Amino acid sequence: MSKRIFDNTEVAFALKSNSELNRAYYLFKMIAYEPLVKLGKWLTHFAIKAKLPVDGLIRATVFDHFCGGVNEKDCLPVIDAMYSKGVCSVLDYSVEGKANEAHFDDAMQKIVEIIKFSANKQAMPIVVFKPTGFGRFYLYQKKGEGKAFTKDEEAEWNRVVERYDTVCRLSKEKDVEILIDAEETWMQDAADNLVTLMMKRYNTEKPIVYNTLQMYRHDRMAFLKNEHEMAKKEGYFLGYKIVRGAYMEKENERALELGYHSPICDSKLATDVNFNTSAKYILDYIDLISVFVGTHNEESCYLVMDLMAEKGISKDDNRVWFGQLYGMSDHISFNLSELGYNVAKYVPFGPVKDVLPYLIRRAEENTSVSGQTGRELTLLSIEKKRRKMLV
Repeated sequence: MSKRIFDNTEVAFALKSNSELNRAYYLFKMIAYEPLVKLGKWLTHFAIKAKLPVDGLIRATVFDHFCGGVNEKDCLPVIDAMYSKGVCSVLDYSVEGKANEAHFDDAMQKIVEIIKFSANKQAMPIVVFKPTGFGRFYLYQKKGEGKAFTKDEEAEWNRVVERYDTVCRLSKEKDVEILIDAEETWMQDAADNLVTLMMKRYNTEKPIVYNTLQMYRHDRMAFLKNEHEMAKKEGYFLGYKIVRGAYMEKENERALELGYHSPICDSKLATDVNFNTSAKYILDYIDLISVFVGTHNEESCYLVMDLMAEKGISKDDNRVWFGQLYGMSDHISFNLSELGYNVAKYVPFGPVKDVLPYLIRRAEENTSVSGQTGRELTLLSIEKKRRKMLV
């Protein structure tokens, strides 16, 4: 596979106007400077607490770059524009930090609405939710640790299970695939068990329910193989979104504080090897396991493309999807789509202030991932120069 496929900036940024291109360039310029990100985080929190009128400023800059809108309908222009280039959308309700029963019921209802919304749009074949959107973090943790629930907690957990069942059942009914995100390791065992239960119930003809494997965890290959053996024995399909992971600093800090071996791979190289190994394993067993390759890593994309060609898996085979976040790695998403691969962008949405934790994480992630921001800036610069030459 030619290693220059992702260099085509004309394809990558075809949907961006000159002003949007400039905004992206200066936004990544700022994100590249870590002290500025930290200052921006502090100022944003201060402005929100002081009730300063900053929604408009946030919306015109970082929000509109990384988010599709404040609600589903607000996202439609983004969804339709990307689909005109063959890139699908995964609407991601990115409101975080709320943890009460009313919120969990509202979040479930929001996913139900998105599933119904998606069922009527070819551009939206997949939906997603976070485990802690449907139940308290502490409840998952206690369940995973095998500790006895109180009577009230047992009833609360049953409501969590019912929320999962409601959205997974509807997903199967509407033929919309549902991705369930992964979170911190100390709550993930209970979430994994619950997703496996949903796979057994609803992945009977094909994968509808997908779990997420964070491959910076050194135990995930063993987990994948065990799940594969169980699915073979019990006769259901598996679906996995594979990612590198999003909670590394928190995981390492907790392991150090509590004195246990960190669940995170010892190096970036080990994580890359683990990720690529999981992709190869799944493609080896594509008849039973489907995959959503969630990565901004070009080498991993090339590897999956090469493996698909080797194994005779067609580019548009629905069992293999590539995914990136909206506002990032357009050079991967749109060039893959141009070649005929299945591609979907995660499109976060929600009220501006409620989505701020997500936006701050994206800024910090871009600052900390070596080479990510530099690559974005290089490609944006190339496209700016190309357009200037065409004027």
